[in-house]
Amino acid sequence: MPDRPDYILDIPSLASDAAEQGASAGSQADDHTLKGRPWLSIYWRCCHVYSRIYRNREQTAYAGYCPGCRRHVKATIGENGTNCRLFYAE
Repeated sequence: MPDRPDYILDIPSLASDAAEQGASAGSQADDHTLKGRPWLSIYWRCCHVYSRIYRNREQTAYAGYCPGCRRHVKATIGENGTNCRLFYAE
């Protein structure tokens, strides 16, 4: 375990969910579920909380709302994007 970063968590229930999905893990998620959809982590400075925002169906942007005050944020997807997965919303 020493060679694994300390920010990686093993959660047994998530591992069993992934095993149940089997071959469908690589396919696109159903329209009524968020499982398998790409997401970004957002720190909402307005309410001092973290949450995820998910990629829209058109695959043009990530969009979501603050869980506290419902402020909206949208991060568009472009050719010269970033590999960063954590963002701050003002």
